[in-house]
Amino acid sequence: MKPLLISFGAAALLGLSACDSAKEEAVENAYDNKADAMENQADMLEEQAENMVGAAAESTEAMADAMDEEADAVREAGEKAGEKVEDAM
Repeated sequence: MKPLLISFGAAALLGLSACDSAKEEAVENAYDNKADAMENQADMLEEQAENMVGAAAESTEAMADAMDEEADAVREAGEKAGEKVEDAM
């Protein structure tokens, strides 16, 4: 019985250490929401590019690609900001 309780206790501690704080989640969610909006805009630009030809299509696709890269950077910044919030606690 005692080894079983120790196992449950260890599992509970591991589970708690893996949980994000509410503040950390809020920070990461804010960045994720911004990144999602940017990705949606990039998707719209890509759809518009499909109806274009030549340089206009290429330029619009390049803008969409740049926006996707920026969204990735925002998402990464959100993870780092969340980690800072967690470290401050």
